[in-house]
Amino acid sequence: MIFKNRKIILRISQYKSTIIYYKQIGFTKIYSDFLGEKTGVTASQVRKDFSLFGIKGNKRGGYFIDDLLTALNKILGKEDTQKVIIAGAGNIGSALAGYKKFHSESIKIVACFDIDPVKTSKKGVVPVFPYSEMADFIRDNAIEVGIVAVPEVFAQDVVNNMVKAGIRGILNFAPVNIKEPSEDCYINNVNLEIELENIIYFVKKKE
Repeated sequence: MIFKNRKIILRISQYKSTIIYYKQIGFTKIYSDFLGEKTGVTASQVRKDFSLFGIKGNKRGGYFIDDLLTALNKILGKEDTQKVIIAGAGNIGSALAGYKKFHSESIKIVACFDIDPVKTSKKGVVPVFPYSEMADFIRDNAIEVGIVAVPEVFAQDVVNNMVKAGIRGILNFAPVNIKEPSEDCYINNVNLEIELENIIYFVKKKE
């Protein structure tokens, strides 16, 4: 069953991060009240979200953390390592490639691609290849997820090429909303400037 409600999936990810925190400090069980408090929702919402995926706890005993993590990882498709590529080896692309948590949570950035020959290098933790090699790399390595971190004028073409090569999910950091070239591909647009402007707006309103 596929849940297309992005808010639910985001909450599932937030629950997982919270559960990992409690496990690190020695908890073996967790209650919906704790999860709700940490993620900003009610305990009943936590239980409702879990029930959608068939996850059941004990009203008095709560949830066993290891069992819950296994279930949430299965929901999020993180049972196996997910290989991801990045188009664009500029500031954002390089920062994402070097983000250590990606390499420790079943997500592995396997390659970057850039049109600038000066940026290409196979020596780093994540190699940077010429952009012209991206499509073949996607096909040869069965890559399904890509990150776009290129200037907005190139973003749509990059996305189109990714999807043609077999990419099914894209996280787009280019400051433009990308049109989905295929119904089989899910795109999440992240505009950092807009997000920051929203924060500034609310900060100013509080003043």
